[in-house]
Amino acid sequence: MQDPFATFLPQIFHFARIEATQLVLLLGIILFIGALGGWLFQKLKIPQVVGYIVMGIIIGSSGFHILEPNVIAALNPVSTVALSLIGFLIGGELKVGVIKKYGKQFVSILLFEAITPAIVVGSIVTLVVWLATKDFPHAISLGLLLGAICSATAPAATTDVLAEYRTRGPLTTTVYGIVAMDDAVALILYTIASTIVTPIIGGTANGFWMQLLEIFRDIFGSLLVGAAFGFLLSLITRHILTKEGRILTFALGCLFLCTGACEALNLDNILAAMSLGFVMVNFAPAKTRSVFPLVDKFTPPVYVLFFVLVGAKLNIWIITPFLGLIAVLYVVGRTLGKSIGSFFGAWITHAPKTVQKYLSYCLLSQAGVAIGLSIAAGSDFADTVGPEILLIITATTFVVQLIGPIFVKIGVTKAGECGLNVTVEDIKKNARVTDVTWGKNKICDYESPSIVSETDRLFTILNSFSHNQNLNYVVKDSANHTLVGIISLEHLKEVMQIGDFAETMLAMDIMDVPVVTCKPSTLLPDAYKLFEEYDVDAIPIVDPDNEPLGILEKSTVDHYLHTRIIELNRKLDELDN
Repeated sequence: MQDPFATFLPQIFHFARIEATQLVLLLGIILFIGALGGWLFQKLKIPQVVGYIVMGIIIGSSGFHILEPNVIAALNPVSTVALSLIGFLIGGELKVGVIKKYGKQFVSILLFEAITPAIVVGSIVTLVVWLATKDFPHAISLGLLLGAICSATAPAATTDVLAEYRTRGPLTTTVYGIVAMDDAVALILYTIASTIVTPIIGGTANGFWMQLLEIFRDIFGSLLVGAAFGFLLSLITRHILTKEGRILTFALGCLFLCTGACEALNLDNILAAMSLGFVMVNFAPAKTRSVFPLVDKFTPPVYVLFFVLVGAKLNIWIITPFLGLIAVLYVVGRTLGKSIGSFFGAWITHAPKTVQKYLSYCLLSQAGVAIGLSIAAGSDFADTVGPEILLIITATTFVVQLIGPIFVKIGVTKAGECGLNVTVEDIKKNARVTDVTWGKNKICDYESPSIVSETDRLFTILNSFSHNQNLNYVVKDSANHTLVGIISLEHLKEVMQIGDFAETMLAMDIMDVPVVTCKPSTLLPDAYKLFEEYDVDAIPIVDPDNEPLGILEKSTVDHYLHTRIIELNRKLDELDN
């Protein structure tokens, strides 16, 4: 099929066919276009990672050819760095306590969700190709290799959605554990498949035991390299670092050194980075674990570059109708196998219902390892099924990279885990004064008990104090109802020491002039700044006409934030059960 965009506007976009000396311009184009796509898709309630990939498809090999294959290949280090960052953050989620709690579930689900789709895809592809070509050796070879490759899951697109929607709970925990390990299963399955296929149709693959030895070297070598750099980073952050910027610099330095070492030794950089993160979260001092949120803040632009390049690599115009049919069967069989396998693995280990129902939604994406194995197949079986496998995996990656993130969002939403991975700072950042003072101000159509008139007697104020929770009062003018003062608990204590004479005093006699006010719409971070700047524990809440609506007390704000965290943790416990 002719590429309809091959000659479209070649002169207009010639400027983007960039030489190495114009790297900054190239990165700027990718970041800007990718960020725009992510923003547009987020507005459409679609995970932003889909927007990144779509924009990559538009400017890449399937679209306007703004990014040529040689330019994309030159930017492979970006993909390597992005996958290392993803591996590091996944490792940070694999706490020893979590592994002890979910270890059996992880292993059971991992085996079933990896092996079941391999059997389903292998069987369907073998049957269809055999019926179409009457060539059984070719059919079973294609089926075995595609079945092995389909077991891999892409961690990048999946974890990006989990981070975007701030998910937390048993489903999220399980997903992190599975996507961190199922690539290793895919490598082993490919070794078995290629060993069986080689004598059937010929090829250059090494013998089974030699391939298996190489896999164990890759897996355990990667884990050891990552652990070594993890302990190095732990020592550095324990004894040297105090400032966030320096912590981030050393963390990225160790991560990139680890990645470079893996590239030089031909090891798996994702597993190594995961091992580094695992060591940091489990064996480093608690104070050093701030490295994870710091690294997480660094990742957004790298992720944009990575996913745009993923989309740019895909070329959908080179697929023949027959290979297109096999690609469709591959996607359907893989989806069916992942669904059956993940459900059964979760069911036999009595995993939470949300894991049993919705885990399959989160395992559809494929990318790095699947593409890597297809390239290996293309090399090992170059004269037979290799080229077909390359085209099929390219086509299916195009499909599942687009639909995978959407289904991840659906799964975690149905599981009720969106928005639960929040801290006190997160709640504070998005809350306003009205969220804390619910039911206590005139916004709710009745006057707050913390508002008194300047002519109210002390006896009235003390009586209100004994029946209400507020420790401070705002004083309004009895004529025009504007704010004129504030009374604190300390004021009341001092006045009570006067004796019986105090009972005849009025609010105007003991009030102080307020030094600061806030509005119902004031954000809590701004309110905390006012507490600190003016060294006060209570701030009057006023409307635009300076009429008092209530009072914001620091203790009340603290209580609100802690209550919200407790509610979220209680919801997590309910999900876990």
